Amino acid sequence: MKALTAGSGTELVLGVPRARLWAGEGWRGIRRSEVEPLLAAIRQHGEFRPRDSAEQDPSWKQIIPYLVLRDGPRWFLMRRSRAGGDVRLHERYSVGIGGHVNPGDGDVSGGLRREWAEEVEAGFSPGFQLIGLLNDDTDPVGAVHLGVVYTADAAGRRVTVREVDKLSGAFVERSEVVAVHGQLETWSQLAFDDLDASP
Repeated sequence: MKALTAGSGTELVLGVPRARLWAGEGWRGIRRSEVEPLLAAIRQHGEFRPRDSAEQDPSWKQIIPYLVLRDGPRWFLMRRSRAGGDVRLHERYSVGIGGHVNPGDGDVSGGLRREWAEEVEAGFSPGFQLIGLLNDDTDPVGAVHLGVVYTADAAGRRVTVREVDKLSGAFVERSEVVAVHGQLETWSQLAFDDLDASP
């Protein structure tokens, strides 16, 4: 992976040219099969580019490690406040912990570990299980991002959100996620539907 030089204060994020990932239209939802060639393409062709330009360029996919945290049958459900940076996500619910990969992370797994440390307060680091890749080109946010989806189980251990001015979050029963399904971010809808249907 290589990084473009950026000015002071410019965030660099990992992205891959869409054409290096697949030809034609992408899929919608979580892809669980034949993901290794796509992960290899991320490793081989990934570049760190200025986030402000990447957000406007659907010819590139920004890579997002995306963790769905469970506690047995319960789901870690978060709600974004209006204090968050992306107005497209204000007041939306999410079952995914994630964010961009920066040069200091090294790779996607490094970005996942950093996001875990930054986003939640927990006295442990769970085992992260790779599930697949999440794509949705029908949504303006999804059109410029590709999720690398992981799951983990808190196994009864306490987890809280760190940035309480931007987020609230807690483990809830499945019925509570279903009740706000229409207010979930699109990726969270797709991830919940896929994982909820899995044995």
